[in-house]
Amino acid sequence: MARILVVEDEEQLANLVARQLGTGGHAVTIARDGNAALEMLARQPVDLVILDWMLPGLDGLEVCRRIRAQSITPILMLTARAAELDRVLGLEVGADDYLTKPFSMAELQARTRALLRRVDLMKQSAGRGESRRDILEVAGLCIDVAGRTVRRGEIPIDLTPKEFDLLSLLAEQPGRAYSREYLLQRIWGDEYVGFDRTVDTHVVRLRKKLGDGGPRIATVWGVGYKLQVDP
Repeated sequence: MARILVVEDEEQLANLVARQLGTGGHAVTIARDGNAALEMLARQPVDLVILDWMLPGLDGLEVCRRIRAQSITPILMLTARAAELDRVLGLEVGADDYLTKPFSMAELQARTRALLRRVDLMKQSAGRGESRRDILEVAGLCIDVAGRTVRRGEIPIDLTPKEFDLLSLLAEQPGRAYSREYLLQRIWGDEYVGFDRTVDTHVVRLRKKLGDGGPRIATVWGVGYKLQVDP
């Protein structure tokens, strides 16, 4: 059983989502606005946040930013904004996935299960002491996998959750080329197969944040990307 917070001001939709997820044995709490959601999270952490974009007062993007500044709790964003730029913006501020309204309850449950599986796998790996190496060091770049931080020397580099996941995956095997399709499946899940511009957008932003003088993300034409360490 997972603890899920639904942040949605449309009462009928919020209740429907809560009922559907409750049938799966999850403990579901509803918040009607962003401030109420942040207060609830401060009192009781959850396993998943389902967050509407268009909220009264504090909108979903700002709520997402504030949650992500303090927690890596998975966030599934609900939005009526179907434009690709809007979807990418939601992912950039820290959302792990999104659903465009109107959506089916079957799709909601599938996305929820996928996000919760990732949480379970992380917990199981941490319990066994397996998973990836705790610290990755590549050409002066220090990636703390467990702490989810990146530094160049003593200077921190601020990354979104997906930017961090992408960089740490590439850094596990510098020089290895990864296809866009593989990166989508590993980081975003099967639901993003075909939406390869998501990878391109994150690579562009990562390149800017990493700057010069260290490892760089190189394009492998006809394949995808790799972390290049120049001599």
